[in-house]
Amino acid sequence: MRLFILLGVLAMAVQALMLALFGQPLIAAEGTVKLWEGVVLGPGNSQHLTDWYTFSHVIHGIVFYAALTYLFPQLSVGARFALAVGIEAGWEVIENTPWLINHYREQTLAVGYAGDSVINSICDTAAAILGFVAARRLPVVMLVLLVLGLELFVGYMIRDNLTLNILNFLHQFDFIIAWQSGS
Repeated sequence: MRLFILLGVLAMAVQALMLALFGQPLIAAEGTVKLWEGVVLGPGNSQHLTDWYTFSHVIHGIVFYAALTYLFPQLSVGARFALAVGIEAGWEVIENTPWLINHYREQTLAVGYAGDSVINSICDTAAAILGFVAARRLPVVMLVLLVLGLELFVGYMIRDNLTLNILNFLHQFDFIIAWQSGS
């Protein structure tokens, strides 16, 4: 298991290095590090340790656990863990490419999005690890309720969540845009 944890740490180190090479800031531009940033449309979103989108990364971890367990049942939990961390770290790098940042800016709630700070991105990967561990330990019914609860809670609180993010990424629906903008 130590080897797989080391591989996960290595993936996160590569993730941090790539974001730094992309020019993403290590921490928020104002020079502070907050545990929680709750202002979605503010400059601190995706810059501090956690924010409303951290919940989506927990869900990533749950989905990665389920998908990797289903697709590769012969792999050890450690190997699936290393793969899940690698996938999340890879997503974090892709998510912070100029192309994807600009694509997100076209969405209603991401107009001023500048990408993640390195520390926020690493914490997003840690949130996915938390989701993976939860999926390993909790019964399926609790996981389904957790995912639904997180999606509904975040959707209610900020008019966005993982499901809406994916839908808006694939195609922007006028009724979703209207609802997210409060129209």
